[in-house]
Amino acid sequence: MRTQQNIEQFGYRQELRRGVGLTDLVFYGLAFMVPIAPFAIFGTVYSESGGMPALAYLVGMIALLFTAASYAQMVKAFPLSGSVYNYAGRGISPPVGFMTGWMIMLDYILVPCLLYLVASIAMNASVPGVPVWVWLIIFVAVNTVINLRGIRMTVRLTRIMIVFELVVLALFLLVGIWALFQGKGSGFSLAPLFDSEAFTWQVMFAAVSVAVLSFLGFDGISMLVEESTGGSAQVGRAMRLALVLAGVLFIVQVWVAALLVPDPAGLAAQPSDTAFYDAAAVAGGEWLRHVTTFATALSWGLANTMVAQVAVSRLLYAMARDRQLPSFLAKVSLKHSVPSNAILLICVLSVGLGVWMSTREDGVSLLSSLINMGAMVAFIVLHVSVIVHYSLRTGSDSVWSHLVAPLIGAGILVFVVINANVLAQVLGLVWLGVGIAVLIALYALGRRPSLTGADRP
Repeated sequence: MRTQQNIEQFGYRQELRRGVGLTDLVFYGLAFMVPIAPFAIFGTVYSESGGMPALAYLVGMIALLFTAASYAQMVKAFPLSGSVYNYAGRGISPPVGFMTGWMIMLDYILVPCLLYLVASIAMNASVPGVPVWVWLIIFVAVNTVINLRGIRMTVRLTRIMIVFELVVLALFLLVGIWALFQGKGSGFSLAPLFDSEAFTWQVMFAAVSVAVLSFLGFDGISMLVEESTGGSAQVGRAMRLALVLAGVLFIVQVWVAALLVPDPAGLAAQPSDTAFYDAAAVAGGEWLRHVTTFATALSWGLANTMVAQVAVSRLLYAMARDRQLPSFLAKVSLKHSVPSNAILLICVLSVGLGVWMSTREDGVSLLSSLINMGAMVAFIVLHVSVIVHYSLRTGSDSVWSHLVAPLIGAGILVFVVINANVLAQVLGLVWLGVGIAVLIALYALGRRPSLTGADRP
């Protein structure tokens, strides 16, 4: 009963069902990140990196491995759903936790909407007779029904989708590498990993600020700590495994795609949403273009959004049970042991925002900018939480884990934020300002942020 005591010592009851193992967690993280995620944003990363997309993903993976290490430390101290909201609130102070939860909520709430939109646009391109908004509603409805049935069904379907994505990725790599041997593309080269003529740190961190979108979701594994059979240690191990596996897959696929780009100079100067599919067509013809396009739509519209909806519903559930969001979001289905009201709210928001953004030409880029900024700021606070909780509050002797590593991780992310798109910076500040206003209102209403059992040792 050790896992139940871990929850009860913080003043909570074990309401969510424990039935998620290490393999399930790794598959969940991979599904959230999507093994073929670079398919959709390859053109932008290639352009921003000056033709070095493999390096952008390598730097992004290293940066987020430091973040995963900090997650592992904080989930060990506070094995609760809610991710950085709980870690910052308990590691630093409840108001900081609220603001951090507010920033990561920008990421989690908008991620499903972005994924549904990208998938719906791709399906509309393949089947023009069905409008984008219709595809979007179909994707939302299917995922909501699955998630309301319980975490075990979500995990089982996640495994199926991961296998499908890996098969498509393997097909692209085999055909792509064979095409390079046949003399297609620009031939084998280290240029996608490093080009001394194009490299500058400003260019690289600008590219990383886009590439990290593919990695966002590894942190969602921490949301399932109350449903993990092995508790916090298992969650920390799963986060590192999922991040490394995804990083290797990302680096390899963009490396091969970069060598097959039909017009490298043109793509470096002007990003293209179809760049990856164009590279696939060079490798294998139009059939491979259609396979990669369809796989992107299916993986973003079903697999990724399915787990994204799970993660954000757990964040809303955690904040609601602490009375920092409306209490109805803390309702758990007695039959399926899932936060049903939170899941339904994400369903409504995804449809509303998705349909609205589908009418804007900049809908995808606007959502991407907001998501990246919310996540990066929250991750920086996560690193600070490790330092405050372990090094300052408890006097830890582990200098590397509790001081040096978090400082390095935070420093890298600060550079990413500084070099991010200006629109992302502005919108991130606006969301931060709204959060501050909400925090002030909570104080005025006598509902100052507090966490059940937060003051207990």
